[in-house]
Amino acid sequence: MQRWAIAVLVVLCGCASDPPGLRGGQPSLATAQAALSGGAPDLALRVCDGLLTSFGANADVFVCQGDALTALGRGAEAEGRFNQALRIERSSTGALTGLGRLSLQTRPADAEALFLRVLEQRPRNAVALNNLGIARDLQGRHAAAQTAYGEAIAAAPDMRAAQINLALSMALSGRSEEAIRLARPIATAPGATVQERHVLAAVLGMAGQPAEATRLLQPDLPMPQVDEALEGYRALPSR
Repeated sequence: MQRWAIAVLVVLCGCASDPPGLRGGQPSLATAQAALSGGAPDLALRVCDGLLTSFGANADVFVCQGDALTALGRGAEAEGRFNQALRIERSSTGALTGLGRLSLQTRPADAEALFLRVLEQRPRNAVALNNLGIARDLQGRHAAAQTAYGEAIAAAPDMRAAQINLALSMALSGRSEEAIRLARPIATAPGATVQERHVLAAVLGMAGQPAEATRLLQPDLPMPQVDEALEGYRALPSR
């Protein structure tokens, strides 16, 4: 799969770990999660570091640190934190999800196995199902990916990440018109994210509609990158 499609899928993973919670529900950990959700991973990491000082070795705090480090692009450190969490709690779904996220781009088969371990514990976990779909798409197994996205949507009907990922998967498997019908209302709605618009651009590019794809990409990318993206989308296999 070309690197532009990989980038779109991985950015759209929508796969943050389940919100961690210390036993008893500590508000400081909720604050860290809110900081992560609000795009402030540096603040989240500082909060988690403070919690580690207060509570000592705790799986939920290590997951919190791992999620923040992942968002900061410090993957090797994040992997260490997730593994520390698993040494304390072997079935930590947050740690398994975090390791899966880190594996997606370079080891999608390993990521798939990690997400399946989460689903053994929580069969209707929409985040894990969406991530599972991404891992399968990155291996070229689009029909199986679409099944996972469908299950994620059934579990969480408002999950936009699973819907837009399903559209991209459809386009990758040659179902361009269906993909456009699914992606367009999401990507053109008020409040649509840059990533959602770029998925629609990818779907349109694969469908041979470069003019509209260009209009969607131009506000966010310089023209040389727009041209590179469109070339990558055109080269994607349809099967």
